Amino acid sequence: MFKKEKIKDLHYSVTGFISAADLQATADEILTEYGKTAKMAGFRPGHIPLSVLRQKYNASAYGEAVDKLMNKDLNDYITEKKIRLAGSPKADLAGWEIGKDVEYSMEFDILPTLPAIDLEKITLVKKTTTLDEAEVEKSLENLRKSRSTAEKQADDYAAQNGDTAVIDFTGFLGDKQFEGGAATKHHLILGSGAFIPGFEDQVIGHKAGEEFDVNVKFPKDYHASELAGKDARFAVKVHEVRKHVLPELNDEFAKTIGQESVKDLREHIRKILNEQYDEAAKQEMRNELLDVLADKVKLDLPEILVDQEYNMAKQEHDRMHANDKEHKWDDKKERKEAERRVKLGLILAEWGTQNKVEVTRDDLQHAIWAEASRYPDPKQVFEFYNKNQNALAMLRGMIFERKALDAMLTHVKTKEKSVKPEELFKQATVK
Repeated sequence: MFKKEKIKDLHYSVTGFISAADLQATADEILTEYGKTAKMAGFRPGHIPLSVLRQKYNASAYGEAVDKLMNKDLNDYITEKKIRLAGSPKADLAGWEIGKDVEYSMEFDILPTLPAIDLEKITLVKKTTTLDEAEVEKSLENLRKSRSTAEKQADDYAAQNGDTAVIDFTGFLGDKQFEGGAATKHHLILGSGAFIPGFEDQVIGHKAGEEFDVNVKFPKDYHASELAGKDARFAVKVHEVRKHVLPELNDEFAKTIGQESVKDLREHIRKILNEQYDEAAKQEMRNELLDVLADKVKLDLPEILVDQEYNMAKQEHDRMHANDKEHKWDDKKERKEAERRVKLGLILAEWGTQNKVEVTRDDLQHAIWAEASRYPDPKQVFEFYNKNQNALAMLRGMIFERKALDAMLTHVKTKEKSVKPEELFKQATVK
């Protein structure tokens, strides 16, 4: 049982006491259970005297007994106080000995109680937009481009924007070739922006068999710091030029997309675009609501959770920018960001639980399918989640928070604002 307690905000420091008699009795229970299956020379399993078991296993059983009784004290305490742990407690029982009473200390943080949140007093901006038919036609054109065939052109054909040039290239800084700057028979779609600015423009106009230099400057924020901001020369050879031929826009083409006619295909595209607009508008509302919750809800934060969030962010930053001196760690800023993430996580978790938000099997499967569809081999994604329960739990937590946030949105007030589609997609990023 706990004899003393010291409470400061969400941090608890307690002192507990376990008598030697209770410890030995619990250790004997553990030994008796172990003796049912233990094998010892001269004894049948289940018939080993307790005195013999004590001689060989009392130390380990005593250790288990200490843990068991400390956990019982803790569980009784948090049940009585009606509190919930924010993380694993730290226990200190230095100096205990077998056969003697044990006095120990324990420290832990608890989860805060969520104050009442009157969502109906919150008003959010709901952005609306009108679908431009030009966007439908643009989407149709992109579909045709995605199903185009690249036909090899005659050697006297000069490459144009949108063509694919099959090239060899070798990059130099001054007269020295740099690592990772060479390839053979690379298929480069001109105008795609796949290469650094200026490269593709200088390939346009060239023909098969031509060899020439391309002179460019790497962007200052280029991911390879040894190349960032540097002038470079690429020796280029064009093997062939391929022109993309688009399929004719007719009902046969529509059927390759799963629609019966061009009319049905256009209607299908309108539906998808409107859904995208709605989701972008909803994402802005989610972000706005998160800002309101972070600013208006007063909540004490368990330091153990803030420390964990901060340390994870620091580790990820160090991993991503190990060789990048420009991305410096801003301790004060990152601490505040960690506090914000913990605060919002606690709000969503508690509100969602109180309002019976659930993550269904279908929710999980849909999320995994959505992620798998972005990879060349979807099977690897399914295997990853099957073998990594921690990753599955994290995914479940993300889905839970999203569903809780969306459930909150059904309670707030909204005022509509008409905007252009590009404004929606410029702002609608997840916070």
